[in-house]
Amino acid sequence: MVIMAIPTTSNRVARSFACRLANAGQDAFLLEPQRIDNGDEARYADKSGTYTKGILQAGIGLVDLNAYETFKKALSTGDPEDFAAIKLGGTQTLNGPQGGLAFNLDCPDNVQFTQPPAPPVASEDYATELVEMYWGSLLRDVPFTDYPNNQTAKDAAAELSSMSSYKGPRDHGVVTPQLLFRGGSANGTTFAGEIYGPYISQFLLQDTIMGAQPIIQRYMTFKAGVDFMKDKIAFQKVQNGQLTKNDLHIDTGPTLRLHDGRGLSALTHTDVLYQEFLMAYLLLNSLKVPLNPGNPYSLDNPDKSYSKTQNGFNTFGQPDIASTFAAVARQALNVVWYQKWYVHLRHRPESGGALVFLNKDPNPPNTAMAMPSSTVLDSNAVKTSFTENNSYFLSQAFPEGSPYHPAYPTGHGTVAGACITVLKFFFNGDLPWAWDILESRDGTEKDPCRTDSDGEYPKYHGDDADKLTVNGELHKLAHNVSFGHGIHAGIHWRSDTDTSIQIGEEVALSFLKERAHTYNEKFTVNLKKVDGSTATISNQ
Repeated sequence: MVIMAIPTTSNRVARSFACRLANAGQDAFLLEPQRIDNGDEARYADKSGTYTKGILQAGIGLVDLNAYETFKKALSTGDPEDFAAIKLGGTQTLNGPQGGLAFNLDCPDNVQFTQPPAPPVASEDYATELVEMYWGSLLRDVPFTDYPNNQTAKDAAAELSSMSSYKGPRDHGVVTPQLLFRGGSANGTTFAGEIYGPYISQFLLQDTIMGAQPIIQRYMTFKAGVDFMKDKIAFQKVQNGQLTKNDLHIDTGPTLRLHDGRGLSALTHTDVLYQEFLMAYLLLNSLKVPLNPGNPYSLDNPDKSYSKTQNGFNTFGQPDIASTFAAVARQALNVVWYQKWYVHLRHRPESGGALVFLNKDPNPPNTAMAMPSSTVLDSNAVKTSFTENNSYFLSQAFPEGSPYHPAYPTGHGTVAGACITVLKFFFNGDLPWAWDILESRDGTEKDPCRTDSDGEYPKYHGDDADKLTVNGELHKLAHNVSFGHGIHAGIHWRSDTDTSIQIGEEVALSFLKERAHTYNEKFTVNLKKVDGSTATISNQ
């Protein structure tokens, strides 16, 4: 008789319960952080500095205060009947406020994450961000490759360079046209790698394959020069939720490679929220980027025992990687929707444009208590926008402007931060970008930015294009997506994106650390966070 070894499958129900209990117990003892908004809701009795879009409006930039109370009551009680009683201004409905009250079972609860308060309306940070928004609206149709020689881009770079509150990257203290609307910080320590190479991430330019299906990265876009909400009648209809979406701005011509701000806006207008990161995953596979060395099935793993006899599948393999995106994205959305509705209630840039209009128009229809700094009111950006559009409103890429939920933080940015963290967990993000570097100059085709024969790189930022890494392109991808749905479209502030990517990273790390205890394989994975520090996920 041969006695077979029996795997340790006994008592699995109790062991599973113990695993769940341990994770839940650990989460329960995490301190609940203090949540602080920017003070504008309490500061301005007319709520002109607070998100009120979709609720019945009283005038440009002003909400009907009785309707606002129905809105606040629902947020306070969380009762579905109170949400049903919110007094709206039209047929457009608020975008999922109860979603912020959903519980997480795979990471800490929504209230256990926090973000710093958004810049208040009267601050220089707010003014600087609004100046950047106006420049972004003016450059929507300019190809990124044309920025160095485009006068509007030069003017934008010059004005932002003069603003000490500008949080984007600089070159020796100067914002250059090549650095406009990029992620990263002035000292280069945050979101490493974003200032190098083409503006568009390689993950949005390189073609790939999904199973047997080729994926050609060409996209529908919007018609050049067609912007919205530039007059007070159109603006007020949208704020009341009375304007439905239309397709008159859709370009029905050939699909294009991503190459300008309008194209990024169009991509993020109708994307499946984590679709760009699924494409990145497929590209990592088709380029044969190695797994993270800490993956027990990686050929680079110090312990070769697994890779010699088996491969990963539903754990550490392709199904695991692909399904983790959706799971993490859901947790990230729960967290960000709580922050939006129940903490910050930051108003949208279009509302900032309305404050500019109220302060600049010689015959304003009403007044608002909230007033932005003269830094934006007297800016070259606003003057140029008025010359271009005969309007002080911030032009929008979408007929409906922003979605009907608060600005801060952003869903696209939070999901981006979570998804790139998942990719770093499974793949080796520290590798140099060893493949062709591509860009598209006019959207018709992708163009090589280096020739392998001589190894020369273009001078995007000094001579540093050879510093491209997988992680750097992932950081760039996260900002391309979130700024496409933000600065370029006119619907999100810079700070919405930067803080959102970081909170998304935090959600993903907590998710992965809890999931680590469900694997039978023993492993220790290290990955680089967006701030350059190392995060370790282990079950050993």
